[in-house]
Amino acid sequence: MQTSTTIQAWIDQQLTNNPPRAKSLVMTVFGDAIAPHGGTIWLGSLISLMSHFGINDRLVRTSVFRLAEEGWLESRRDGRRSNYQLATASYARFQHAYKRVYVPQTGKWDHYWTLVIMSGDDNSSSNKASLKKELLWEGFRMINAGVFAHPQADTAALQNVLGRNGYAGLCTVCRASDLDLPDARPLPSLISSHWQLDEVNIAYKNFIAEFSPLKSLVQGQYLPEPAAFVIRSLLIHSFRRTQLHDPNLPTSLRPEAWLGDEAYRLCRDLYRACFKPAEDLLNQVLDPEHRQDSSLILHARFGGIL
Repeated sequence: MQTSTTIQAWIDQQLTNNPPRAKSLVMTVFGDAIAPHGGTIWLGSLISLMSHFGINDRLVRTSVFRLAEEGWLESRRDGRRSNYQLATASYARFQHAYKRVYVPQTGKWDHYWTLVIMSGDDNSSSNKASLKKELLWEGFRMINAGVFAHPQADTAALQNVLGRNGYAGLCTVCRASDLDLPDARPLPSLISSHWQLDEVNIAYKNFIAEFSPLKSLVQGQYLPEPAAFVIRSLLIHSFRRTQLHDPNLPTSLRPEAWLGDEAYRLCRDLYRACFKPAEDLLNQVLDPEHRQDSSLILHARFGGIL
C-alpha cells in the first residue's frame, strides 16, 4: 500500500507542476493506447480514460472537436453515440511519429548525406512553409537557400512528406559525400552550426530527471490499473515531445555526452513495468466492437515488451 501511495503522490505532483495540455494528451492517448486497439473509441470511453488525469468532459469534447477540425480525427455517429477514430489522411504520418518513440536510434551510417533541393518554380508560399516545417521535424536543416540536408534520412518518410505537401516530382533529392579535398569544408562541420543538439540533450536530461525517480517505485511492484495507465501515458507524452526534436543523427555526429540512449532505456523500462495493468484498464474501457487483437504490435514495442 505504501508503494501505491508513493506512486500516486508522484502522479499528483506531476499533474500539478507540469499539467499536459488536454488536446495534446488526447493525441498521445490515441497514438499509444487507442491506435493499436483498432483506432476507434466511443467519446464516453475517452472521457472515462481522460478523467484519470483530472481532465473533465468539457475539455475532452473541445479537444476532440478541434482535432477533428484539424484533420487528425474523424467522428462517426452510431445511433446516439459519437465515435472518434484516427483520420485516414493522417494515419501514416501519425504512425511514423510514434514509430520513432518505440524504436531505438541506429548509429550505423554509410557516410552519405541526403540533400533535398527545392525548385524555384513553385510560388505557393503556404506549401513551401508546410514542407519546410515537416522537413525540420524529420531532422533536416536548411544549409543554403532551398537546400535541406540530413546525414541519415528516413527515405520512406521523406517521400511521404514530399507527396503530402504537393512536392512529388518538384524537388531534387540526391545523396552526397565528401571528396576529401584539403581546401573544402567537410559536411560533418555543418552539424555544430545547423543542428541545435545541446538543446535536445538538455531536454533528454530533463526527461531523465523527471522520470528516473519512478524506476525504483514501479519495477517489481503491484501497480493499480489507473495509475499504470496515467504513468504510461505521461511517459510517452513527455518522451515523444523530446524525441520529435531529436534529428536522429548517426552516433559519430552526436556529442560525446549524448543522453538520448539513456532516456530511451529509461522510457523502455518504465513502459514495460506499466504495460500490463494499463492494458487491463484499456480492455475494460474500450468497446469490444471496435477493439482488435493488437498483441503483435504492442509486444514489439521497445524491442519486446515481455
